[in-house]
Amino acid sequence: MSRIGKQPVALPDGVTATLSGQTLEVKGPKATKSFTATDDVTLTIADGQITVTPRGKAKRARQQWGMTRTVVANMVHGANETFKKELEIRGVGYRAQMQGNILKLNLGLSHDVDFEVPEGVTVTAPKQTELVVEGTDKQLVGQVAANIREWRRPEPYKGKGIRYKNEYIFQKEGKKK
Repeated sequence: MSRIGKQPVALPDGVTATLSGQTLEVKGPKATKSFTATDDVTLTIADGQITVTPRGKAKRARQQWGMTRTVVANMVHGANETFKKELEIRGVGYRAQMQGNILKLNLGLSHDVDFEVPEGVTVTAPKQTELVVEGTDKQLVGQVAANIREWRRPEPYKGKGIRYKNEYIFQKEGKKK
């Protein structure tokens, strides 16, 4: 039994959900999202809650049960509020700034990195060493933050690079004479 799948998703005030077949559409103040569930699960809307139940006891039905419930919960949250990932840049001379829809990164490479921000996500740089990635789609926000981090991952000796805020980097000791 899926512990996550058993829990119903509550619809907050200002968010409405409509179901047509296997397609769920969620409308809220921030965004309108739609999701088509597989035939392995059944979606129902009742009493301001969305419930996901598996069809049968097949392994695939049980796998889709928890995953579908999580996707629906993220849609409801994204329609009402935004998801946010914070990154910090550490290193001498490492900095970031926004120019329109392009994020310019100076990361100690032989060239500046121009990262084009995709549609549906906003990236802001409150300081030269901080980045905030926001959007209504949790998967897209996480992917954009991971793509930015990939340009210069934190290294284990000095910790230089782009890291998530409050991320712990295991520091290695280095050479001894």
